Amino acid sequence: MPQRLLSLDVFRGLIIAFMVIVNTAGTGDAVYPPLQHADWHGWTPTDAVFPSFVWIVGVAISLSLGRKLEAGADRGKLFAIAAKRAAILFALGLLVYAYPKFDFDTFRVLGVLQRIAICYLVTVGIFLLTGLRGQIAAAAACLLGYALIMFYAPVPGHGSGHLDVERNFAHYIDRIVLGVHNYADTKTWDPEGVVSTLPAIGTCLLGLLGGHLLAWRRDLAVRTTWMLILGNVLIAAGFIWHAWFPINKHLWTSSFVLLMAGLDFVLFGAILWLIDGAGYRRGLAPLVILGKNAIAVYMASELIDITLHAIPMGATSARVWLYETLFAPLASPMNASLLYALSYMLLMLAIAYGLHRKGWFLRA
Repeated sequence: MPQRLLSLDVFRGLIIAFMVIVNTAGTGDAVYPPLQHADWHGWTPTDAVFPSFVWIVGVAISLSLGRKLEAGADRGKLFAIAAKRAAILFALGLLVYAYPKFDFDTFRVLGVLQRIAICYLVTVGIFLLTGLRGQIAAAAACLLGYALIMFYAPVPGHGSGHLDVERNFAHYIDRIVLGVHNYADTKTWDPEGVVSTLPAIGTCLLGLLGGHLLAWRRDLAVRTTWMLILGNVLIAAGFIWHAWFPINKHLWTSSFVLLMAGLDFVLFGAILWLIDGAGYRRGLAPLVILGKNAIAVYMASELIDITLHAIPMGATSARVWLYETLFAPLASPMNASLLYALSYMLLMLAIAYGLHRKGWFLRA
């Protein structure tokens, strides 16, 4: 297997590009349905973005640490390095939610980068302490354990087993632990909350399996075939489990984990075959550049968008003024909103290209 598979960077680039697009619509009042999250149960393509990023973190852990262990690296030192990286990533997440007011009494403690940091560190620990069977067992424990918690842990005044917004156990814990340190849109629960981080770790652990398949000493065609097989098995399992534990990104349900991981295996397997198998290269440079600096792109996209919201422009903000002045007159509301998001993504590509030319890569 080559030191660096181009397909990994392309897949990561696709994920971060889509993430920027869905996060920066010109106006939230006019967005195509596939570019919105499902209201509650169910899923859309947008719901697949974050778990895909967590899944590929698991793939990268398996490949990177696997090579280092084969070279005789000390497991304790590898974990110490991972702990430092996780701390930096968590701190970057805190920066995103504290900026620009830095009101530490009310800013969001958990979030996207924080969840990735936790999943990364726990998955590294499990990878260093166990083999393939242990990692499969750990993933199963995360998913089954979360299902048992959600169905049998009681919520005072409501009982157990409820999966609606107000009465589920995960959000009950968020209200206790996080308080006002919470998601701006809800204030009472966080989609990257405390309890739902457990199945998210399961997503990262399933990514380890993808890494094991990539490192398997077999022809690429064989590895790709098994990726597609495993992906379809996981998709089927996710839809079957949905009958009892509905697919839900906000709760990161166990059926959601299986479905999303299955889609990742299938999509990445197809990209792997096309790029590293068939040798397709045309037009991939933008995705590779984005994929190699995905964390930096995410940080830039969030901080610049927050800054534009914070800059006053007459009776509104600079962001709203830009959209209404430059984009709204060009097309229908949905198309204008999408055009703004695509333009913003191109700005992120320009930033990533500049970093790439300088040889600067943010690898927390």
